[in-house]
Amino acid sequence: MSTKKVWFVTGASQGLGLTLVQELLKAGYRVAATSRKAAALREAVPASEHFLPLEVDLTNEESVKQAIRETVSHFGSMDVVVNNAGYGQLGAVEELTDEEVRRSFDVNVFGLLHVLRHAMPHLRARQSGHIFNIASVAGYSGNFPGWSTYIATKFAVVGLSEALAEEAAPFGIRVSVVMPGYFRTNFLASGSLAQPAHALDVYANVRESSAAHTEQINGNQPGDPVKAAAVLMAQAEAPKQVVHLFLGEDAYARAATQMKTVTTDMAEVATMATATAF
Repeated sequence: MSTKKVWFVTGASQGLGLTLVQELLKAGYRVAATSRKAAALREAVPASEHFLPLEVDLTNEESVKQAIRETVSHFGSMDVVVNNAGYGQLGAVEELTDEEVRRSFDVNVFGLLHVLRHAMPHLRARQSGHIFNIASVAGYSGNFPGWSTYIATKFAVVGLSEALAEEAAPFGIRVSVVMPGYFRTNFLASGSLAQPAHALDVYANVRESSAAHTEQINGNQPGDPVKAAAVLMAQAEAPKQVVHLFLGEDAYARAATQMKTVTTDMAEVATMATATAF
């Protein structure tokens, strides 16, 4: 029997999730992977005793609970959880309906919470484990017109992960929030992007941002998803916990710019803003 760690990866039928699953299996790890359609996983990944494809609706807590139960039953344990599933909702704030915004949060935030809620008891019982919550550098630096809802979900994932890291640490569980830049996957060219149902002509900057992502950035992303997978695999084995894991030179550059912007804003109003005590 393999002594390699058992990984549980959501949103694994395409993009970074699929690449991660493929690289994990090459390295001899045991992997349970989820998708809305298990057939998509079976088509993308060859059958193996080390691979468990699972059809899961992340917005359905019982579906998530059952998937985690099957993983532990099949492999006998679960060591690393990767909350990778998600999609991008495009549209200016006033263009998006309540239904569109809530659907985005249901998948990107509440779906992730369903996984955490039912994975934590297993990891806590083992007094070990590593959780990777895949956010985005847009969850740290949010100045992308037309991506407000997506950005809001990723900011939520970052904050949630920071708190979870503190909650889980006493039980030997490590938590990392992953903030990638642009990686060359099919995220910008697939069903992972949703357009607003009622777009308004007044938002030229939103239309330009959308077109730039789908027509110019798509296919030219600087990041190699195989190398991103290698970083996650290395971090899962590393002795030191890294809570904030930026991925890609572009993510590092954007994060540095955001830090400088915040520092400048703070300095601009420091005297007035700190003179608020009784």
